[in-house]
Amino acid sequence: MAHVGWQPGGGGEQTPGMARILVTEKIADSGLDRLRSAGHDVDLQLDLAPEALLEAVPGAHALIIRSATTVTADVLAAGRDLVVVGRAGIGLDNVDTEAATSQGVMVVNAPQSNILTTAEHTMAMLLAQARNIPQAHAALVDGRWERSKWEGVELADKTLGIVGLGRIGKLVAQRALAFGMKVVAHDPFVAPDRARQINVELLTLDELVAVADFLTLHVVKTPETLGMIGKDLLAKAKPNLRIVNVSRGGVIDEEALAEAIRDGRVGGAAIDVFAREPTTSSPLFELPQVVVTPHLGASTAEAQDKAGETIAEQVGLALAGEFVPFAVNVAATEASSTVRPFLPLAERLGQLYASLASGVPDVLEIAYEGQLADADTRILTLSVLKGVFGRVSEEPVSYVNAPRLAAERGVEVRESSSPVSHDYVNLLTIRGGDHAIGGTLVGLRGDPRIVMVDDHSVDVPPADHMVVVRNDDVPGMIAAVTRELGDAGLNIDDMHLGRSAEGAAALMILATDADVPDEVQGRISALAGVVSVNAL
Repeated sequence: MAHVGWQPGGGGEQTPGMARILVTEKIADSGLDRLRSAGHDVDLQLDLAPEALLEAVPGAHALIIRSATTVTADVLAAGRDLVVVGRAGIGLDNVDTEAATSQGVMVVNAPQSNILTTAEHTMAMLLAQARNIPQAHAALVDGRWERSKWEGVELADKTLGIVGLGRIGKLVAQRALAFGMKVVAHDPFVAPDRARQINVELLTLDELVAVADFLTLHVVKTPETLGMIGKDLLAKAKPNLRIVNVSRGGVIDEEALAEAIRDGRVGGAAIDVFAREPTTSSPLFELPQVVVTPHLGASTAEAQDKAGETIAEQVGLALAGEFVPFAVNVAATEASSTVRPFLPLAERLGQLYASLASGVPDVLEIAYEGQLADADTRILTLSVLKGVFGRVSEEPVSYVNAPRLAAERGVEVRESSSPVSHDYVNLLTIRGGDHAIGGTLVGLRGDPRIVMVDDHSVDVPPADHMVVVRNDDVPGMIAAVTRELGDAGLNIDDMHLGRSAEGAAALMILATDADVPDEVQGRISALAGVVSVNAL
């Protein structure tokens, strides 16, 4: 992150070294004291309405929030003197990070503040579900001694399936092993060797639910994870599977889970997060086999104190113009004029590669050819990693933490440069395992293009919704695939046939006006001559 210092606004009221810090939500007093002792003016205005925030933010050099304050583009525009916005917590859904970046405002968070407390709440929910503790408590205080009714099960010798082996998932794995459980996990972004080092076996999601007695979720909410625990997957589950979710609401189809519990296919659940929050109504609330809490995963005094202290430290560093470890955006001035236009392309290629490969390999190779080879491309490599890991990490992925996330998942990153590029002025290629993708910028406007997928030459702009179909080089494939998309009501915005070095047209890449649903992908996969289908 660039060493960005703050410049006082035009009011002339601030003395050198003093900045006005607007704090709109309660954080730890120790954090506020840290900022005051550094000579800053801490302006505590709690629970501001949106209109009041617009009136309060002018003249502030820093803004500290939690989850209740929304920092929109309008707020950022009103805060002309803002240097940094700090979120005392992990999520950044309530901050327009893109608008902040375009305005040159740093965004920081406290990604490690609630990791331990969330892992502990997961274990608490796991034990509460296994031993029916809330149900037994409610019965007893209501005057009923129901000892036999609430018989539970032991954790020892049971199999725990963990979906998402990031920081929280690893902490849960360690604690489950201490209880004598066998731990298996699903995370395509963790190398098998790294999982084995912590005594965890990696499986596919279908394999995981088929062997797990308990299942815990530790994933971010993305289009890929939304509803991932649904009717089809639950039908494959081991009988009496018990599910714990202390990650994100919406990754479980609550109605499908309730139905599976009512039918006896799932033994029970412990749920801390819901598709809509706050909520006091869910089909799960009616079931005695379900334990629920109102999003308490990060709600401990220690976690709240750590979040406040961490964000105060980060804001102080930003105002001092020093390195900020938990910055989640980066000033474009860090990249040279040659490299800067390629930053969005590099991140997008990373996202597309991760979708294409359904994870990452042990070794990820990033190659720069042409004029890029003479430039400092380290920030482009960070952009690639930011794209690759952006949708799977529990914490927002930044240029600062992307290398650490790669290392934690056992991914070796190799970079190479060559001044020779046979077909393009510049070419950026990502390669690993059985998959590869390459891109460049074309024309006077520098329009992005995907020019290679799995060593097939293509020429198509990156789009929000794309699908790659590998097929036998036989007549009729295009008609068959496009017919399935048309029957599903999907428009094709762009299409290109990829040719291999031998000239075989055995790959097609299509941009559609909406996501291609799993069932449509399945129908395309079942077509004669189709080898594979990947939605990007």
